[in-house]
Amino acid sequence: MDAVIIVLIILVVLVFIALIKTIQVIPQASAAIVERFGRYTRTLNAGLNIVVPFIDTIRNRIDLREQVVPFPPQPVITQDNLVVNIDTVIYYQVTDARAATYEVASYIQAIEQLTVTTLRNIIGGMDLERTLTSREEINAALRGVLDEATGKWGIRVNRVELKAIEPPTSIQDSMEKQMRADRDKRAAILQAEGVRQSEILQAEGHKQSEILRAEGDAKAAALRAEGEAQAIRTVFESIHAGDPDQKLLSYQYLQMLPKIAEGDANKLWIVPSEIGDALKGLGGALDGFTGHGGGGGGESRGVRPPTERPAID
Repeated sequence: MDAVIIVLIILVVLVFIALIKTIQVIPQASAAIVERFGRYTRTLNAGLNIVVPFIDTIRNRIDLREQVVPFPPQPVITQDNLVVNIDTVIYYQVTDARAATYEVASYIQAIEQLTVTTLRNIIGGMDLERTLTSREEINAALRGVLDEATGKWGIRVNRVELKAIEPPTSIQDSMEKQMRADRDKRAAILQAEGVRQSEILQAEGHKQSEILRAEGDAKAAALRAEGEAQAIRTVFESIHAGDPDQKLLSYQYLQMLPKIAEGDANKLWIVPSEIGDALKGLGGALDGFTGHGGGGGGESRGVRPPTERPAID
């Protein structure tokens, strides 16, 4: 009785193990290679799959998603015999699980070695300066070679990126000095341009201010001249309206002479020739005024004879 129970337990365990081996669940974006007696049979896709237990075996499970693999720096010699270290990053994706399993032993190692040899061929035809400035060209050439070579392995290379290109230390120092000199040169040029522009703006501002000042002075002089002309016209019109005679004008002329002589700077006063005419006119006015008031002509200005005094005995 005990032997029967043990046999039943063994059978249940075997059935359970057979069920586990029969039902295979493959995750999304994955694939599995099935071999029967060591020979490739089929590829299991994502989902629930049934295999023959103890006959079919799962050889390999492959991730079909895009993978990123960084490679360590590789020394590469340029055309001008300089050694540079280049870091690369490969973005690839398995498109054929069977080819990736059977066409190459290790596709990661194969891609790495192919990348190194391709980089040496590409960089060997470039000098250092072109290598440092032609990353897009190097990436495109490297991707084309890798994609063509890895196609038969069931691999598709999507992108190739150069992480860093490190020239020798001495070259880096020289490049830093050159870049520093270029920056100093550009700074000096920009400073000179700024000073030049500032001086031009200052000169333009000074010119504009002088022009505006001259225009203001011209307008002020014109307004002053116009005012003086208006004043002269007003005085002239007033004089003509009052109809002054020669006597009044002579008197006004004599009143203005002391004002002309005023001032500390007047060291020498020249008597104008018109003063004689003014004095004549004023003298005539005074004669007329005196004759009118004496009432008797020349007799009024005669000398009275002395009075005889009586003799004293």
